[in-house]
Amino acid sequence: MLMELSALTAISPVDGRYRKQLDALAPYFSEYGLIRYRVLVEVEYFIFLAQKKVFEMPEGVTAGRLRKIYTEFSVEDAQKIKATERITNHDVKAVEYFLKEQLKEMDADDVLEWVHFGLTSQDINNTAVPLSWKEAMEEVYLPALQNIILTLEKLAEDWAGIPMLAKTHGQPASPTTLGKEIMVFVERLGGQVFLLSHIPHAAKFGGATGNFNAHNVAFPEMNWQKFGNDFVNKKLGLERMQYTTQIEHYDNFAAQFDALKRINTILVDFARDIWTYISMEYFKQKTKKGEIGSSAMPHKVNPIDFENAEGNLGIANSLYEHLSAKLPISRLQRDLTDSTVLRNIGVPVAHSLLALHSLEKGIGKLLLNKDKLKEDLEDNWAVVAEAIQTILRRENYPKPYEALKDLTRGKSSITKQDIHEFIKGLKVSGKVKKELRAITPHNYTGIF
Repeated sequence: MLMELSALTAISPVDGRYRKQLDALAPYFSEYGLIRYRVLVEVEYFIFLAQKKVFEMPEGVTAGRLRKIYTEFSVEDAQKIKATERITNHDVKAVEYFLKEQLKEMDADDVLEWVHFGLTSQDINNTAVPLSWKEAMEEVYLPALQNIILTLEKLAEDWAGIPMLAKTHGQPASPTTLGKEIMVFVERLGGQVFLLSHIPHAAKFGGATGNFNAHNVAFPEMNWQKFGNDFVNKKLGLERMQYTTQIEHYDNFAAQFDALKRINTILVDFARDIWTYISMEYFKQKTKKGEIGSSAMPHKVNPIDFENAEGNLGIANSLYEHLSAKLPISRLQRDLTDSTVLRNIGVPVAHSLLALHSLEKGIGKLLLNKDKLKEDLEDNWAVVAEAIQTILRRENYPKPYEALKDLTRGKSSITKQDIHEFIKGLKVSGKVKKELRAITPHNYTGIF
């Protein structure tokens, strides 16, 4: 049974179930988006050739008029190009023919052959794709990620004074503050965004095998390397690689995928921690009228946003792993394996963006349960043993660690009374005993 493509019939949930949440990525990573960016590069190259006096632009054909071809590029325009592609069986050549038709409508028949002059398809693809990637990162993904970081930073500030029992190896450990534990993720994410921002957006632009062969044979007096650098670096805002095969190296792309993978790994860690805090009842969750947590158990309020985030981050990372491992490898001066793989770079971004939306939603539902946090601290007086033995070390008390170990290790419950009885029996000054009695699981939280 053949089905019309729609959100209900789409094979991938990225274009099906979750399409409304991901519409912002379509201008960059859809087939329409790829074609539009190819048109953009071809138009800007055509204008740049004229600006560098390689040919003379006909009267009435202005840069502004030409740029409207891509600034006002429509789905119908993309469909025209796709129709041509069905005949040519070549996607970039179809773009070239489309632009020539646009020039004919401007009575610019004399300059048609300057479209795509001296270029190979990868001069267009390896500028169009990194440009679309760069703008998607800057305009959609990074703002969404930065929003999460700023939200966490605000929560860390709000919860700076909330003491919390720490868990190392799943066991009660020296208390911390909830704000500091959230700030751990702010610092980690901020560090990885900084590293990501310093990876250049590389591009290839140099003819069939990267040497400007065709350009140079036509105009040997022209400095084509400088021309290529000026066009890619200054006009497109990318960084032209100087020595390439027919395609870009993809090494910087791989580095960006790896950086995004690390960001996602940190977010998985965060999602799992919050999920665990919810299971420990440190957080409750806001409920929404009409929502159901379980088809069988009416009481359930599941941490589904953090679970959905974790799942989508995992899918994204598996794709980033393949992209970073595969793309930098190409047989000799070029094979075609990068082509189909490169078309999928928007998919892990989509799953990552879904995860960010889920995390934002989940964070917004969190309700701090101070009573449970206090209860857990009060039930774990053994965690002040570290503080007591450290002060006793300061006082040169004999074998303080061993004394506290005998008191606390493996005991099912150590109470405030047990700790204070222990302090009472210590052969130290009254001043030190007072200092020790002032320590509680609620105030032994260190510096933040």
